[in-house]
Amino acid sequence: MKIHFLKNKSIKSFLDFFSRVSISAIFISAIPGKINDFERTVEYISSKGIPEPISSILLVGAIICLILGSGFFIFGENQKIGSVFLLLFIIPTTIIFHLFPFHQRAVFMNLALIGGLIITAIREPK
Repeated sequence: MKIHFLKNKSIKSFLDFFSRVSISAIFISAIPGKINDFERTVEYISSKGIPEPISSILLVGAIICLILGSGFFIFGENQKIGSVFLLLFIIPTTIIFHLFPFHQRAVFMNLALIGGLIITAIREPK
């Protein structure tokens, strides 16, 4: 089954942009909470066995990955950079916070996001 409207470059460009905004929405929505509740988030990270000074550094790194990753992923000429930043955030987050104990819904949602980011990271430039 051929979908002819997908051959239109304007439609393909719009769908590509819309898809990147849609994927980034979950990451962008996480930024304000991490900044506004910084101390509480550090405490939560520390509750997973990570020392508090390292938790603070990891949280700053996570915020930077979320901001730069989302920006490059949506607006960057090379979305691969953005996808790598977002992968640097979501893979360890999934392992640390959702595997033990296993949070099925969060793990599978994150796996879907990881898959989409990997597709972007490995796809050939236009």
